[in-house]
Amino acid sequence: MTKRDHAKMICDAGELSGIFKDATSLEAFLQEIAEMVSQHMHSDVCSIYLFDDQAQKLVLKATKGLNPSSIGTISLKLGEGLTGIALKEMRAICERQASKSKGYRHFEGIGEEQYESFLAVPILHGRVRIGVMVIQNAKSNYFTEEDIKALMAITTQMANTIEMAKLLMDLESRPQPKQEQEEEKGLKLLKGKIGAGGFAIGRAVVLDSALLSPAEERALLERPRMMKDFHQAVQAAEKQLEALQQQIEAQFSDVASMIFAAQILMLKDTAFVGAIERLIEQGHHPAEAIRMTDEGYIRLFEKLPNAYLQERIQDVQDVGRRLMKNLAGINTQTADYTDCIIIGMELFPSDIFKLVSRRIKGIILLRGGVTSHLSILARSLGIPLIIVNEKRILNIAQGTQIILDCELGNVHIDPADSVVRAYAQKEKDKAETGGLAAQVRESTFTKDGERVKLLSNINLLGDAAVALSMKSEGIGLYRTEFPFLVRSNFPSEEEQYIIYQKLTDMMKGKEVTFRTLDIGGDKIISYYDYGHENNPFLGMRSIRFSLRHKDLFRAQIRAILRAGAEAELKIMFPMISSLDEFLEAKAMVQTCIKDLQREKIKTHRAPKIGMMVELPSVLEIIDELAKEADFFSIGTNDFIQYMLGVDRTNERIADIYLPHHPAILRALRKIVLAAKQNGIGLSICGDMVHNQTYVPYLLGLGIRELSLDARLVPKIQSFIQGLDMGQAEDRASKILQHNTIDGVEAALKKDAKIFGSPKME
Repeated sequence: MTKRDHAKMICDAGELSGIFKDATSLEAFLQEIAEMVSQHMHSDVCSIYLFDDQAQKLVLKATKGLNPSSIGTISLKLGEGLTGIALKEMRAICERQASKSKGYRHFEGIGEEQYESFLAVPILHGRVRIGVMVIQNAKSNYFTEEDIKALMAITTQMANTIEMAKLLMDLESRPQPKQEQEEEKGLKLLKGKIGAGGFAIGRAVVLDSALLSPAEERALLERPRMMKDFHQAVQAAEKQLEALQQQIEAQFSDVASMIFAAQILMLKDTAFVGAIERLIEQGHHPAEAIRMTDEGYIRLFEKLPNAYLQERIQDVQDVGRRLMKNLAGINTQTADYTDCIIIGMELFPSDIFKLVSRRIKGIILLRGGVTSHLSILARSLGIPLIIVNEKRILNIAQGTQIILDCELGNVHIDPADSVVRAYAQKEKDKAETGGLAAQVRESTFTKDGERVKLLSNINLLGDAAVALSMKSEGIGLYRTEFPFLVRSNFPSEEEQYIIYQKLTDMMKGKEVTFRTLDIGGDKIISYYDYGHENNPFLGMRSIRFSLRHKDLFRAQIRAILRAGAEAELKIMFPMISSLDEFLEAKAMVQTCIKDLQREKIKTHRAPKIGMMVELPSVLEIIDELAKEADFFSIGTNDFIQYMLGVDRTNERIADIYLPHHPAILRALRKIVLAAKQNGIGLSICGDMVHNQTYVPYLLGLGIRELSLDARLVPKIQSFIQGLDMGQAEDRASKILQHNTIDGVEAALKKDAKIFGSPKME
């Protein structure tokens, strides 16, 4: 039997890009997928069926190996035949002799009877049925367990693009006039929450604004344009998007999984392009035809019940904008969003990568939290971000000059020349004082010679490069959820392995701590159906999610163990609430190690296993947990939130989200003592570590490992080098004696003078 190279098939992004290049329509796109899968699996047949929601039936849309005339004519009810059963029951079905199996459905004239080996895998988006991929072979008993896993991985990876193709095939253009928005001229200064630091000066681009500015559209309409001009605009758009996809894959290989697929598919859609062509044939200017069709599709997407599919409105707008600019001769590759400040109601992780690839300067959002995954992502990418509560900003004129001050949380709209000059000088001064990074040392010591270990938190592989440049001693927290957040379905074990392997290779000789999947709360993956949760921060999140979905948990643990086979590997579990949870998660690691050894796959045999300390419930069992764990990591953001019962994303109660609450400080001491008495490792991460006000107290308690944003390592190291540890211990002891918030605040203000840290506000 010919060996199938599943890893190559699943992860070959270049080949997936080639599918888009070769396809001339949505139908051709699906056919290209069928051809590719058939070739890689060495199967005689590969067929793709799409599910018609209204008719509740599967329709054959592409096939390699069966009679081509069967495309569009063969259909199955949900649950009919092996293919229909696979979709109805949402499971893979593999038969050694299909014709003899219960449920087999024979169709005359399509040439299927000669293929006995049969494997059907449903194409799903969360719990939403999209279709089924079927492979067949003339040899009996042809497909293996590995083939089943591989085909499931393929359908997972391709689900988003196939779903978009299905949606576009179903939609019909119904142009509707767009309501004009009145331009906002009264805003000058807004205060907001800082999501990601820095300064930015640029021109405003409101994401839900017109495809072109009024002046640009008027100028375009005055020029005669014909059908050939539109076709040239489409061809140019395809090339631009393919180039952008390649660029972003090279820059963000760990998370950028075909994020421009939806837009490329729209340009292949004969219904979308055909609607524009018909309007041009009726006498409309191509620019009018693009705008009318674009608006019609936006109206259709707005009516879709699926929130994830509604996100694609931005893709519709982007395609329309790109076509219009190409038609107008405006270079979209260099002038699209370069040096612009993006303004929008909200963004999704994949949107951030698209915008970064277009060289934006900053972002203003109306929704989101400063500790949300989007803010964390913006910090990783070095994009200043402010969240404001003022809808009028969506109506400011396109191209208005904006200044983002992400130190004070100010948004200056159409500022005076003197303000622009002041901020330009401020940014210049900041660049000139960035010499701390050049002075950073390999190891950190206090003034009196006490050793402190500085580790880095990372979200993306690019952050690891920054951590190395800042001489971090290792990775104290790798947030593994980002490859999940920006994709359209759960990444497979193989996809995760490739990402994790790159990280351990980069950090050779340094410790790497993987935090297992921490989704839920404000980190929602759009393709998973959480159901209604009144309080998602207390719902199905973090380790609870992993233990409920053991297949996903197992895939991630296996990928980590394989990638970390030769690394200084640490694995930690988030949001542990009981000893039972920790032991169950720990047992999963041990099971995966044994399985990999039995399968003769290279694995780490004895990683250090630890947990995040975030929930109040663990304080009373902290000693028992310390006897079972190899290390603790205190996640201060969630720890403070849950200890005080304060939603950290709710600005209305931000004033009572207090890291220096006496209960927080005393709880930290209890955790430190448990770790010391049981001889296990202890680190601390979160925004508390970034604040110089609290660093002396954390060190004074006995914490010697800090995990922080890599870009802050030089600043925190410089501060620690000026501290006297004996003095820090003495001040920590005195602060612990206070039983009121006011008392602690007074003590910390006094300490600010002693240690030279910034004053508390």
